[in-house]
Amino acid sequence: MSSIEKISFDQTELLRFITAGSVDDGKSTLIGRLLHDSKSIFEDQLSSITNTTRKRGMDGVDLSLLTDGLQAEREQGITIDVAYRYFATPKRKFIIADTPGHEQYTRNMVTGASTANLAIILIDARKGVLTQSRRHAYLASLVGIPHLVVAINKMDLVDYSHAVFEKICQDFSAFAEKLNLRNIVYIPISALNGDMVVERGDHLDWYQGSTLMDLLENVSIEDDINREDFRFPVQWVCRPKTKELHDFRGYMGRIESGSIRVGDSITLLPSGLASHIKEIIKYEGSINEAFAPQSVTLTIEDHLDISRGDVLVKTDELPRVTKAFDAMLCWLSEQPLNPDRKYLIKHTTRVVKAVIGRIDYRVDVNSMNHETVSVLKMNDIAHVELKVQQPLVCDDYVRNRATGCFIIIEESSNNTVAAGMISP
Repeated sequence: MSSIEKISFDQTELLRFITAGSVDDGKSTLIGRLLHDSKSIFEDQLSSITNTTRKRGMDGVDLSLLTDGLQAEREQGITIDVAYRYFATPKRKFIIADTPGHEQYTRNMVTGASTANLAIILIDARKGVLTQSRRHAYLASLVGIPHLVVAINKMDLVDYSHAVFEKICQDFSAFAEKLNLRNIVYIPISALNGDMVVERGDHLDWYQGSTLMDLLENVSIEDDINREDFRFPVQWVCRPKTKELHDFRGYMGRIESGSIRVGDSITLLPSGLASHIKEIIKYEGSINEAFAPQSVTLTIEDHLDISRGDVLVKTDELPRVTKAFDAMLCWLSEQPLNPDRKYLIKHTTRVVKAVIGRIDYRVDVNSMNHETVSVLKMNDIAHVELKVQQPLVCDDYVRNRATGCFIIIEESSNNTVAAGMISP
């Protein structure tokens, strides 16, 4: 029986992380090693991949098969979509996103990275820092991932050389200085043999840091959520049709950042009307204080016109309320951006019509150079201005990921065509 069944998921903290790197750097094998060595694989899964490995004429177990679930991936031996896996240890539960290495799948990596607390960028010890390594570091910086692990893999193929490890660390650090990356940790590993993944192994005695699993279990993510600015986008207005609760009016949603107490002065945006918190309700009953990311129902002292998409904030912590803003935009659709078309923007719980006012530049994700363009195609990342029909209540993405991000929807098909991060 897998150890995952023995753990109470209500008592453990959740860490979302992604793996990224160049093709054949060993991302899928690393995830397979994490799952295998932490005993988070069911027996039927292990038996299945063992049989598949034998059919291919290989010895042992090809752990990469645990994540490369698409048939096209298995045929090509690469990862072309985001594969999600879930496992847990006694200290923490995890959601892993194994993201693609090819440049043409940039959109997949941005999707997988958008909610991650941590990114693992794999580098082949034989090849060193490549263009794709820099690209993935830039994307991790772009989406504001708080913690970055540079896992220098395949150390077994360079005789576990300390000098090779140090050289790659220096090269990556020189590039990372240009990016907004706050916390970088370097770890030498061999995903194939398991050195420094879950167990320390016998070949890297010169490395005194923690194993990858130790880091994943213990990295602090308490500060990854903005604890200062109270933001409560209203998802639903609760009006029970019962005799006992005939006059009840509650505002349901998730606290995206900050905290709130009974009696606090709040402002309703975008209207600007003010009131005070009367009651905070969770499933088990009323509480005096609530924090992000709790889902709660709030009641207020005054009868105000509040609907889905409105945002409650503390009166002394006001965000921007605007109908035009700049953003970094990743175009996800196979259909190019049409500058003359109106799109829908979904920001928190509000959906409004919008147009792209201008395209300032596109970023070459390999060289970081800015290029002048008039249209955006799939996987393009660009700095743009957006104009919306109704005001949005927003923060800069670097300050608050929850209220600083949005998606763009093509109205006729209801397809998501872009994801964006609001700029200062």
